[in-house]
Amino acid sequence: MLSEWIINKHELQWAQNLPSSPSMITVHKLIFVFALLFCGSAFTAPLLTYPIDINGKKIRVEVANTEKLRKQGLMHRKKLSENAGMIFVYDTARLAAMWMKNTLIPLSVAFVDGDGVIINIEKMEPLDLTPHKSNSPAKYALEMRRGWFFENSIKPGDKLKGIKKIPSAR
Repeated sequence: MLSEWIINKHELQWAQNLPSSPSMITVHKLIFVFALLFCGSAFTAPLLTYPIDINGKKIRVEVANTEKLRKQGLMHRKKLSENAGMIFVYDTARLAAMWMKNTLIPLSVAFVDGDGVIINIEKMEPLDLTPHKSNSPAKYALEMRRGWFFENSIKPGDKLKGIKKIPSAR
């Protein structure tokens, strides 16, 4: 097992500094294992991405389809790739609202209905707690770098292709 090998390698490297009693070695093993677990949980694994096409413009989106992922969103990120974003998937169409708590990147959000049609697009400022709302019930919310929709001539009424392949809300 890899974790056993890491612990054994760690013990070998530090064996000269450790007391030789079995109980002290076990304590150090436990401390090392907890440190590995803590460090591993401090980093968020990248989410799977899915392709979306809007008016011939191809993008890749991370999917936030659970309550936990929707709450986290793009918080604490310092950059977002040129044609990358995050799509929030809701279990049913609803009047949705987004805010920018702990979000460092300026974003635009497109609220999208169940058929993939953009309802409205809103610009959002980093760290701003002002809610940005959909004009009608939305099944999805697509966050992209602020200005991306305008730069690519994407507007309300345009349709997202590939949205039916996105995993549904859980």
